[in-house]
Amino acid sequence: MTTCVAIARRSGSESLCREDASRVGTMRRLARARLKYCGLQRMSDDVAVIVSELFTNALLHSGGTQITFAMTVRDGSLRISVRDGMPGSAEIHSVDGDAETGRGLSLVASLVDARHGTWGVSDAGATTWCSIPC
Repeated sequence: MTTCVAIARRSGSESLCREDASRVGTMRRLARARLKYCGLQRMSDDVAVIVSELFTNALLHSGGTQITFAMTVRDGSLRISVRDGMPGSAEIHSVDGDAETGRGLSLVASLVDARHGTWGVSDAGATTWCSIPC
């Protein structure tokens, strides 16, 4: 399953438009529906968090106008990828205990690791992905 969505171009600290912000929930629901279709509902909660974090990162940090979300089940693994088309590497950062943002990739890494999977970036940083055993 692959879905491409157009997003509004933003500059720097400009807030997300309402429509783009709502896309995160749409992608979570789409992921849950796909997991149910594949008989993998037991993964739904973790996958919903992973999808939320990867898609939100693409919305907030890409500066582009299109995001491609893909989720496939093949050879006993679930692969999720979010491509924003803009080079630049997604990295885990240390954040202050009071910070309200900045923990997304750390959360993704923890969930993927707990399921004995892998995650990373490719296409010069334009795609963030993870692979989790089913």
